[in-house]
Amino acid sequence: MTRDPIEIETAPNPTASIVILHGLGADGSDFVPVAHELDLESVGPVRWVFPHAPVRPVTINNGYVMPAWYDILSLDANNPREDDAGLRQSQALVEALIAREKARGIPARRIVLAGFSQGCAMALMTGLRHAERLAGLVCLSGYLPLATKAEAERHDSNRDLPIFMAHGTLDPVIAIARARASRDVLVKLGHPVEWHEYPMPHSVAAEEIADLEAWLRRVLA
Repeated sequence: MTRDPIEIETAPNPTASIVILHGLGADGSDFVPVAHELDLESVGPVRWVFPHAPVRPVTINNGYVMPAWYDILSLDANNPREDDAGLRQSQALVEALIAREKARGIPARRIVLAGFSQGCAMALMTGLRHAERLAGLVCLSGYLPLATKAEAERHDSNRDLPIFMAHGTLDPVIAIARARASRDVLVKLGHPVEWHEYPMPHSVAAEEIADLEAWLRRVLA
C-alpha cells in the first residue's frame, strides 16, 4: 500500500477497530458511506480503517493496471486458477494493519476484518490464518480463496471465529453458487457462519446493512 488508510473514529479513544477492504478497482473511500450508516454506539468508540489496495495488472481485465489485492486469473468456478503469490502478499499487508491496531491499544479480540468482493476474499484469507483470536469476519459478495488449503493453513486461535456472509442472488460478477460453496466449506470447518441472501446484483443493500449492524453489535458487545 502506497497511501495511508482512511480512518474515522466515532469518538475519542476507540475500543474496537473495523478494517474494511474494498473490491477490485475501487479504493478505501468506497465503503466510507456504509460505515456512516452503521450505528455501533452500543459497543463503544470504534475506529474504522479503510486501506487502499496496491496497483497491479489484472489478467481478466486484459492486464489493465488498477487497485487490486491480487490478480484475478479467471472467474470460472469450474477452473478456479488463483493468484497464490498475490493473495499472500496482500495477506501480509492486512496483517500489518492488524498489528498497527494492536500497537494502538486495540486487542485482537476487538478487531473485525471486513471486505467486499476481492476484499471479502482477503478478509477470509487473513482472518482464518491470524495467530490471535479476532472478533469476527465480514464477507460481502465474495468467496473463500485457496479453499482447498484453508483447513491446513488456518490457525487454531480462529477455529471458531464467527463469520457474517452476505451475497446477492442476482450477482453477475461472482455467482452466488460460488459464495454458497465457500459458506459450506466454512461451516464444515466448524465456523459459526451467519448467511444472508438478498435480491441484488454485485452491490450492497439497505437490508444487508441492517443485518450487518445487528451482527457487529453482537460480536463486539
